Amino acid sequence: MEEHIRHILKAIGEDPNREGLKKTPRRVAEALSYLTRGYEMDPAKVINEALFTEEYEEMIVQKDIDFFSL
Repeated sequence: MEEHIRHILKAIGEDPNREGLKKTPRRVAEALSYLTRGYEMDPAKVINEALFTEEYEEMIVQKDIDFFSL
């Protein structure tokens, strides 16, 4: 993936070998791997049977759940 990111940097007119960009391909690859890690997860294991039937008619709010959108 890093090589592809280097090609993208070149395509937009940047020099991927300049000091400020040398580690950028690795950082971008790590970020994309982190942000898309859910594709490799088994939803059944993530949910872990945490589905509940409730009689509430009010909104239930859960805090501190990471959510990313690409």
